[in-house]
Amino acid sequence: MNDPLSSVTAASPLAVQRDARGVVTLTLNDPARFNALGDEMLSALQQTLDALQGDDSVRVLVLAGAGKAFCAGHNLKDMAAHPDLAWYQRLFAQCSRVMLGLQQLPVPVIARVHGMATAAGCQLVAQADLAVAAEDACFATSGIHYGLFCATPSVPLVRNMPIKQAMEMLLTGEFIDAHTAQAHGLVNRVVPPEALDEEVEKLVRAILEKPRVAVAMGKALVYQQRELGLAGAYQLAGQTMAANMMDEAAQEGARAFVEKRKPSWKP
Repeated sequence: MNDPLSSVTAASPLAVQRDARGVVTLTLNDPARFNALGDEMLSALQQTLDALQGDDSVRVLVLAGAGKAFCAGHNLKDMAAHPDLAWYQRLFAQCSRVMLGLQQLPVPVIARVHGMATAAGCQLVAQADLAVAAEDACFATSGIHYGLFCATPSVPLVRNMPIKQAMEMLLTGEFIDAHTAQAHGLVNRVVPPEALDEEVEKLVRAILEKPRVAVAMGKALVYQQRELGLAGAYQLAGQTMAANMMDEAAQEGARAFVEKRKPSWKP
């Protein structure tokens, strides 16, 4: 069977790796520009996410960056060269589609963060379901230094962090270090740089042990219920749990609990 990613990764600034377990790693591969989210990078991300959306063999997506930084956000040189409202609207709409695509993907997305993650790069971290950072990582929504409030990065940022901590980042543009990012809920784990891959792998293995259908249903439910009122959230969550219990994986899990053994999931 042809790999649906093969047609979207050739000659693109995005490096794609897939292992036998269904773990896909997307590496932003434009280190000379600190992996900036320009038109070419965003297009490559969108094409790849579209290909992954219907691929049932994918279990986990890891987002990484090549070179010294994870991602520096949008390229201000490109933005300064196009003083046109329609151009800006298209750029930010394109970026928003990518961010929504990460959330809509039915598998967990893990950000593997080293170096700096600024502006839309910080947005990528906030939009991921999980994030592991090296101790040398730093984070900022730095657009305000250049007269541009990081409006689109603020969307996932305020859904990750307490509002006052998020507002401090957005209004000052100042960097926070990895441990502060962890304390404020932006990343899950912080490790020495040499342990970054190992720590990401720990999360990957923990996810791979779980049934894909339950993970997919759970991810979708968490983001949907967050935007609802309390009663609506409980209604949707109850419906999701009932549907989840009808799946063979949950039935096997219940039988395994009763029989005091480990569940035997289908691969």
